[in-house]
Amino acid sequence: MTYPIRPIDESEWPAFSQVLHEAFGWTPHPTQTERYKAETEFDRSLAAFDGAQIAGVTSAYSLTMAVPGGMLSVAGVTAVSVLPSHRRRGVLTSLMRRQLADIRDRGESVAALYASEALIYGRFGYGRASTELRFRIAGARSTFVTDAPRDPSLRLRVAKPADVRGELERLFASVVARRPGRYERKPQTWDILLADEEFDQRGAGSLRTVLAEDDHGVRGYALFRIKSSWDGDGISDGTLKLFELEASDPAAYALLWRNVLDRDLVTTVEAERRPVDDPLIALLADQRRLRARWVDELWVRLVEVDRALSARAYSAPVDVVIEVDDDVCPWNARRWRLTADPSGAECKPVDDEPDVTVPVSALGSAYLGDGTLDERLAAGLLREHTPGTVRRLAVAMSWSPKPWAGLVF
Repeated sequence: MTYPIRPIDESEWPAFSQVLHEAFGWTPHPTQTERYKAETEFDRSLAAFDGAQIAGVTSAYSLTMAVPGGMLSVAGVTAVSVLPSHRRRGVLTSLMRRQLADIRDRGESVAALYASEALIYGRFGYGRASTELRFRIAGARSTFVTDAPRDPSLRLRVAKPADVRGELERLFASVVARRPGRYERKPQTWDILLADEEFDQRGAGSLRTVLAEDDHGVRGYALFRIKSSWDGDGISDGTLKLFELEASDPAAYALLWRNVLDRDLVTTVEAERRPVDDPLIALLADQRRLRARWVDELWVRLVEVDRALSARAYSAPVDVVIEVDDDVCPWNARRWRLTADPSGAECKPVDDEPDVTVPVSALGSAYLGDGTLDERLAAGLLREHTPGTVRRLAVAMSWSPKPWAGLVF
């Protein structure tokens, strides 16, 4: 069967969102539904129809995302869902192909998403492009190294997040471009991040913030909740759940972490989303006390290979002919010569013999600077025709700091 696909209008939002709720098994509060509706770009929200019924949906946000060397317009794919009654009928495939064509027509060369299931998106040319760590730290054993940075001009200020929203937004905007994968936030995104109704708290207490500042202004902030707990002997056993900790400099960063870790009546700090190269790891005197779990984060798809590879910076010189396998976006499936160095890059079609043959998902994985090209070669998933090509390409595409978005879209 074929299912006609088109963008929805605002009047169709209830039916569109119902597919999301059914596919994800989620029953949001009506206020939460309205928040997500406010974020929705209806002209970028596609629905597949079975008669009058919406059988599947997907959407995208128009993001400005940090990539190695600068900021880039990126399609933030979201809300990919199919009704349980319409699985295995090609609905998802049709939606994803149509969406990629639309992204290309809008002039965006890169798409990114958070995967609800890691098995799905490789089929459509997405590659895992960043990872994150989930921390669990016992505060009592979290001593910092003796030479941890300190600045006597810094002081801490406790505030309600809603009261200092403007200061939080300005600080985040000042640091967003530093790490690939971070993206500029719109007001609607901050509305959701700072939401603090009872159903937002999920039993973990009110949203709290502490700011690090000096006489010139805010240099960092932490956003968290504290879930109070006491054992049968009246001894506190609280858990601090950290959502964000952002800082403009190492001293502010260290001061905020110390405040989080040293909270009275808190024994454990949990941080669900942290970068794999989080400086906290280096600050801890006993790194064994940090319990961390690895989780995949952003998945990236090069919608137009030549424009995407030309739009980012490179850490080392490279001149390589790449043969791209791409059965979803056939305009990419050819040979490309990438010539790049730290001063710039050019990618153009050629008929030369390839140095390496790669699936487009491998380039997506490497795009933000933390790719798996060497690992894929070792696993036999790439075909290297000129020895040493993959290593040279992997080095050129690597980047520091490691990519990380930090907030699901």
